[in-house]
Amino acid sequence: MKDHDVPFSEAMKVWARVAALSFGGPAGQIAVMHRIIVEEKKWIGEQRFLQALNYCTLLPGPEAQQLAIYIGWLMHKTKGGLVAGTLFVLPGLLAIMALSWIYVLLGKVTLVQGLFFGLKAAVLVIVVEAVLRVGKRALRNNAMRAIAAAAFIAIFFYDVPFPIIIIGAGIIGFVGGKLGWPAFQTGGNHGKVGDRQIADADSLLGEETPTHARPNLRWSLSVATVFLVLWLVPVAALYFGLGGDNVFAQIAVFFSKMAVVTFGGAYAVLAYVAQQAVDHYQWVTAGEMLDGLGMAESTPGPLIMVTQFVGFLAAWRAPGAMHPLLAATLGGLLTTWVTFTPCFLWIFFGAPFVEMLRANKALSAALAAITAAVVGVILNLAVWFGLQVLFAELRPVVYLGAAVDLPVLASANLPAMALAAACAVAIFRLKFGMISVLLAAALAGVVYALFLSA
Repeated sequence: MKDHDVPFSEAMKVWARVAALSFGGPAGQIAVMHRIIVEEKKWIGEQRFLQALNYCTLLPGPEAQQLAIYIGWLMHKTKGGLVAGTLFVLPGLLAIMALSWIYVLLGKVTLVQGLFFGLKAAVLVIVVEAVLRVGKRALRNNAMRAIAAAAFIAIFFYDVPFPIIIIGAGIIGFVGGKLGWPAFQTGGNHGKVGDRQIADADSLLGEETPTHARPNLRWSLSVATVFLVLWLVPVAALYFGLGGDNVFAQIAVFFSKMAVVTFGGAYAVLAYVAQQAVDHYQWVTAGEMLDGLGMAESTPGPLIMVTQFVGFLAAWRAPGAMHPLLAATLGGLLTTWVTFTPCFLWIFFGAPFVEMLRANKALSAALAAITAAVVGVILNLAVWFGLQVLFAELRPVVYLGAAVDLPVLASANLPAMALAAACAVAIFRLKFGMISVLLAAALAGVVYALFLSA
């Protein structure tokens, strides 16, 4: 195998650049990575990039960050994966933390209120666009459409927990794949990602598998043990040391559980977090969840960084003997730690066995069914966000054994509807970029708030 000759110091600069440009959710982040790593630097070829990406879609957690870990590990072993994955998260961590401080200290300031008013309207349209984008790729036949519809009904009308929906869809897909049903003979194939396709043979890494990337059960078990300790020992210490009712123990346990069960990308994860953080734990309100998503959409890094904002507010409201701002900062950092540490575990343990997984047709069918269910889950998120943004009052209604919050039409927020409609025209009709729409909506919100206060 040829030596790729990419110095580690240069790789660090490249990964820092990837992180700084990683706006726009998973699709945008993967596109940025492809443009820089494959098309510009030619570190790896198209087939290897897609192979890594398809594996990352099988995993719970943010697939874009896991893809960065995978490629960093492929190029520079464990230290490469650690640097790539950490740098990918770092800009978002710092940005969300700074915005969280501003939010709790200056949240009542007219300028800040207007900013988040505008962001909420734009985020609603962005989530709707995600439903359409993922649905177009995943719902290729009636079986997949039925799974998506069942997932939406289960979570929206009956509050079925997200992990149950994902496990159920995975079982259906796995059985369908095993039995050879044509509807399940799809997979996690992303197809073409970028504009230029680089053959593996023409890349710096070449076609062969690096020695360190070949399956080695002893190494995999060793690295898994290290990351399991880093991840779960703090969780156990908080739970048994402070008790299960302590907010830090609850944050550690809940977001660790989320790291294991949240398949399907950031928007599916957010549906689960919103369901639990708002309704069950009552750490944040629905409006605050929307504000956090606005922060995550408008800053670099994984969209799932919104969980840091949730953990921040949870500890802010239950600081114990600590100063609220210190408790909130620690709560946010704890959330990020237990959310992203498992990502390194999944890659370092499983990446050498990717070919074995990728060739498993039943597993690919399970992934296809899970992706279909995720469409229904994201649709639930879009409807939930829409009700919160566009109406000031919701009224619970019980129908066929399901309790559903329906809007009071007289409470319609007409300025929010107008701004959301303008964002929809900009994204769907005029094809403006997401960041441009977010900035314009935020500016419009600020102008509107200043006008009301004048």
